[in-house]
Amino acid sequence: MNDQETPAAQALRLVTTHFPHALGAMLGGSAAQGRANPTSDLDVAVLLPDSDTTRREVIRHEGRLAELFLNTLADVPEFFEWDRARRRGTVLFIYDQGLPLMDPQGHLSRTCEQARAMLAVGPPPLTPAEWERGRYGLTCFMDDLVDTPPTNRYEQLSLADFILREATHLLTAYHSAWTGIGKWLPRRLLSADPERGKALLNGHQTVAEHADPAPLAAAAAQVLDLLGGPLREGYAHCWRT
Repeated sequence: MNDQETPAAQALRLVTTHFPHALGAMLGGSAAQGRANPTSDLDVAVLLPDSDTTRREVIRHEGRLAELFLNTLADVPEFFEWDRARRRGTVLFIYDQGLPLMDPQGHLSRTCEQARAMLAVGPPPLTPAEWERGRYGLTCFMDDLVDTPPTNRYEQLSLADFILREATHLLTAYHSAWTGIGKWLPRRLLSADPERGKALLNGHQTVAEHADPAPLAAAAAQVLDLLGGPLREGYAHCWRT
């Protein structure tokens, strides 16, 4: 790719080279939003005829990594339901916010409409058992963090990571918002709840930089207060549920 070529042009060439039978393609992620740098990978969703198979692949094209989300037309509805059930909507957001690369027969536009309709419904709510399990887990690890001496940095940092992930899971669910992992965790968290989300992220950073668990524990306690408070004695979980 030369310096003047756009990621979209390279992504389109990838699709036509590797999937000449594609029925549609969409560029997602930072490349579609104009935030990519030369080392960013390409997130590309590709619609395939039903004679192919739905899968996820990572390839290197012209020296650049590309993460491919490949779906046959017949599998799209079921796959979208699966993506929604995870409460992250990774591929749904590509079809909603991405940059169209090719759509010769209108399949891509119809698939985008399906994705937008599902995103409008929102992620599924947590079950009562999931709420309790989340509250109990967050409570336990919050207590462990407070009790861990700051000299034990390995355990302290591990606990802080879990608390941030679990608190994000619960707080986004509380707001009926989509969640995320990796770099999308802080983005989804701040979008769902700017004030409490920032407190969690700042608290996590304080543990990492200063070995001080108090701000993160306080931020986690705020999340628990929204959900009925910490859960310790009285929690029960049946093995087969």
